[in-house]
Amino acid sequence: MKVSLNWLKEYIKVDLDPLVIAEKLTMAGLEVEAVDERYNYLDNIVAAKVIEVNQHPNADKLFVCKVDAGGDELIQIVCGAPNVYGGMFVPCALPGAVLPGDFKIKKGKLRGEVSAGMLCSAAELRLETDAAGIMDLDGNFVPGTPLEEALKLSDIVFEVDLTPNRPDCLSYIGIAREVGAFTEPEQKVTFPDYRLPEGKIGDISIHDSAKVQISDPDLCPRYSAGLLMDVKIEPSPFWLQDRLESIGLTPINNVVDITNFVMMETGQPLHAFDFDRVAEGRIVVKRMGSDMDFTTLDNKNHKLEPDMLMICDGDGPVALAGVMGGENSEISNSTTTVLVESAYFNPVSIRKTAKETGIATDASHRFERGVDPEGTVNALNRALTLIAQVCNTTTIAKGIIDEYPQKQAQPEIDINTNALNSRLGTHLDVHEIRHILESVDFKVEKTDEAWLKVGIPSFRVDVTRPEDLSEEVARLWGYNNIETSYPMAAAKGKLLDKKVSLREKIGSIMTGFSFFEAINYNFVNENSCDRLNLSDRDKRREVETILNPISDQMSVLRSSLIPGLLETMKKNISLQADTLKLFEIGKIFFATQKGSLPEEREVVAALITGNRSDQSWYSKKKRFDFFDLKGVVEGLLQGLIIGNLSFEKIEDQSCPYYKNGYAALVKSGDTLIGTIGQINEKVLKNYGLKQDAFVFDLDFKALQALIHGNITAMLLPKFPSVSRDITIIVEKSVTIGAILNQFEKITQKQSLIEQVSLFDVFEGETLSENKKSLSFRVVYRAANRTLKEKNIKKLHTNISKTIIDLFNADLPE
Repeated sequence: MKVSLNWLKEYIKVDLDPLVIAEKLTMAGLEVEAVDERYNYLDNIVAAKVIEVNQHPNADKLFVCKVDAGGDELIQIVCGAPNVYGGMFVPCALPGAVLPGDFKIKKGKLRGEVSAGMLCSAAELRLETDAAGIMDLDGNFVPGTPLEEALKLSDIVFEVDLTPNRPDCLSYIGIAREVGAFTEPEQKVTFPDYRLPEGKIGDISIHDSAKVQISDPDLCPRYSAGLLMDVKIEPSPFWLQDRLESIGLTPINNVVDITNFVMMETGQPLHAFDFDRVAEGRIVVKRMGSDMDFTTLDNKNHKLEPDMLMICDGDGPVALAGVMGGENSEISNSTTTVLVESAYFNPVSIRKTAKETGIATDASHRFERGVDPEGTVNALNRALTLIAQVCNTTTIAKGIIDEYPQKQAQPEIDINTNALNSRLGTHLDVHEIRHILESVDFKVEKTDEAWLKVGIPSFRVDVTRPEDLSEEVARLWGYNNIETSYPMAAAKGKLLDKKVSLREKIGSIMTGFSFFEAINYNFVNENSCDRLNLSDRDKRREVETILNPISDQMSVLRSSLIPGLLETMKKNISLQADTLKLFEIGKIFFATQKGSLPEEREVVAALITGNRSDQSWYSKKKRFDFFDLKGVVEGLLQGLIIGNLSFEKIEDQSCPYYKNGYAALVKSGDTLIGTIGQINEKVLKNYGLKQDAFVFDLDFKALQALIHGNITAMLLPKFPSVSRDITIIVEKSVTIGAILNQFEKITQKQSLIEQVSLFDVFEGETLSENKKSLSFRVVYRAANRTLKEKNIKKLHTNISKTIIDLFNADLPE
């Protein structure tokens, strides 16, 4: 909410520095996000003196003026105002100034004459409504004086971020009440006069013309209305327009502007109907009861639900209760009779209606948080009085309608001051606590030595229990004044949850591989499964639909992290960041039976795309490939001390988003951990991508289960190793992983084998078309001696023979 300090001073006397006010409001729980000077837009606008006025040589209605704007030389400005004369002081907008409406002043030519600025009218500067000529400044000024300084213009505007439980502060009176509590000496709010002006009340009773019926009092406990006749719709006077513009509201006409003014002043939303368009002069407040279409003031059509609360006349609906009026009863230039509504609506009902219709207004913002049910008549009388004052010909109908079938009793809370002090860690006596609460209009009565009976004002809908009163005392006394204390019991340390530790470790390893962590929404587009080409039977199509999505692009819970990473890749490439290494640790969701929470699984996923190395004087540009990401998976699992790793080619269509032949299952022994592969061209096209992308996704729970609690350390070897190579020629269909797995089995039986690794792959013209050459290096080492050739020759021969026989391999010629 925006609060103008000049407007605020109409209700409370305050001379504190604006920054002090902002700090004290923030410490009282009303966070001030910004403090701005309203008249900053007058920068580069100065008080200037017109020295000479001459007729424009090429235009009958223009004048060429010589103006002293405080510079070393006079400047020439072309002006069309008929009231310009030599010797007058005027506002002069210099080049670079920006007038309201984003009108930028530049040096240029008008009909062949140079014009180095603009002489401004009061309306152009939003200082008055007079636009007939340039503003004639009354007084004697030093040319070049900034206009806001010359006219002593200043108005600080606070932007207050209110929590939903403080609707009482969505008004100037509410903010003034809070300010009064911390001023010294303490100030009380000066309320406007809520009495109707006797001289403006006519002879016709409202009860002879209008009727109000509340059919659903559970949704509308109170409805007040007043009637005005002989109203003339016209622009508001300047003071009213100025008040609204100071907080960013746009003036519309005198009646609508007054309802907005009173809403900002009191916090009570009002609505004005063209009474001549209210059928039968009857207002009925009821649930819609059936589906139908309704056109609101903004000329938009909305589908009404049966349980929405509506304001109806004798023919049908005329307003969405508490949200927005209807086009069929709006105030127009031809309106002469006005019915003003001031009501209290059920907050939950208004919230639901606003959400379902997608309409958010200042009125619904207040109603859905809870307005003062006892404030409807005061706000109504205030609006009727102001309209009668602004429109001199207006007459107020005698009496008002106030339907209040379920009057609410003022709640009272008994509070023990000893318990309050114990809760807060303070040492306030009964009188201090009483004074603090009374400073914001609580009615307090001492009933015992340590007991107070506190009457809760009707505007404080958030205070319902003793703990709420404790919070009031704490914030008004000052959180900074409460002494810091520590628990008497010694704090015991607690180990981090294993899941948290594993997340941190994975994140540390991946960032060590130069990956950046991505954090995407849990919500994705409902077509994400289609874009991944998932089959109809794929479990990942069992998505959970969001009832109230943030947008159409976030309508379901994600069942894979891959769509989010591809969207992130697309966004980065659009910003010319085409080399990416991203990882994400997050949950995926699968729908269960209706009404039950979805199944959740945690997943680790990563994506690489772009260049492994850029073009430079020492290297050529090289693109990432499948094996770059495979190495990352191996490094990650090695860092987590997960062994027995293997990659098995995916032969089926379980992952249709991978390129055929470039996808594998990631396993540790017989445990499936996840998948890795290259995204195929069709999926890339679905996401608007043109460059290759490689991804893996690993099951977090599987990783956690494979991590052992104990780590075994080994001494560094004392004796040297011996290496021997094996080169074999096999069918292309034979996977390297299968051969390495067989080496692993042999290694488990032979203690002298320390490591086996692939160091060369060859396919070419010297081999048959379906053959490939693989070279492996076997490292031998003994723990208690230095190995010699005779120790390993026979062993190496037997290993080579075993591999050749198992894979039907040939030796190179």
